[in-house]
Amino acid sequence: MASAGLRSGVVRETRLDDARIRAARRVIDPVFLDTPLYRCEALEPGLGCAVSIKLETANPVRSFKGRGTEVVATLLAGGGSRSVVCASAGNLGQALAWSGRRRGLDVIVVASRAAPAAKLDRIRARDARLELVDGDFDMARERAAAIARYDGIRLVEDSLDIETCEGAATIGLELVDTAPSFDAVLIALGGGAMATGVGHVVKALAPEVEVICVQPLGAPAMTHSWRGRRVVTTESTDTIADGVAGRRPIPDVLDDLLLVADDAVLVKEASIIAGMRMLLDHAGLIVEPSAALGIAAILEDRDRFAGRHVATILCGSNVDVDAYHRWIGAVPPG
Repeated sequence: MASAGLRSGVVRETRLDDARIRAARRVIDPVFLDTPLYRCEALEPGLGCAVSIKLETANPVRSFKGRGTEVVATLLAGGGSRSVVCASAGNLGQALAWSGRRRGLDVIVVASRAAPAAKLDRIRARDARLELVDGDFDMARERAAAIARYDGIRLVEDSLDIETCEGAATIGLELVDTAPSFDAVLIALGGGAMATGVGHVVKALAPEVEVICVQPLGAPAMTHSWRGRRVVTTESTDTIADGVAGRRPIPDVLDDLLLVADDAVLVKEASIIAGMRMLLDHAGLIVEPSAALGIAAILEDRDRFAGRHVATILCGSNVDVDAYHRWIGAVPPG
């Protein structure tokens, strides 16, 4: 029941495996599973369509990443290295620290000094060893890989490691099992673990549902890669949505995304802020910028979604309080 590539004319399969995805639900701590999913009617007058939100912030690490790190940590605890390193924009590191501490693993997280302080503080609070590097997330990826080679320990690469994708894919199971009537699902696109995982399941179980990935204009590498059907890198990123601000797409992940995504769109910073404000004002939810990408996409193309039932995944709420107040209080450009 793997997702097939329809655009290429050749039947291909993603790296994900349906049996492993269902098995993941049995090893993921239930605290991460069956997150709230509900139609948020208060959002609908401003968006012009029916909107269901999947609240992946209602867990101890405030993001969907715990689903994947639970799978990774379970496998590591079952044998092999008891030490693990990852690069993180903040959410993966916090999740891996949480999952690793519960299983007696030594966790090293490499992050950019420019990452939100709130995310870094929560990684430290979970007893991980945190190493900061100058530069961005992709520089942190290089340093994490060097540590893994030098120390001979397991490197967890978000989106490349299939466990992170299949953990995220359990969100897709919950979406199609609980609300099979929606017409489209809007998924934040960064490294691609959530987009490929959820997309795989949706296309396997509800192929008529449109899978739309959303990325900021200031961090467009994966979207440009999807559109060009080849890896496209960028020299820099410029977005408040730090959780999706990668410059170097992973070829294997792009291959999967090409098979499961129907579209990939880019949204403006002002729309992301407007989406965050709407979620606060009309749903009472504080989210980080990456989680508002789906709402931003609707705001920028209301005609596309008019009269449809759209689901979007609110993927994280690890946000710096001072920055949040600056964004929400900002006057959007005219």
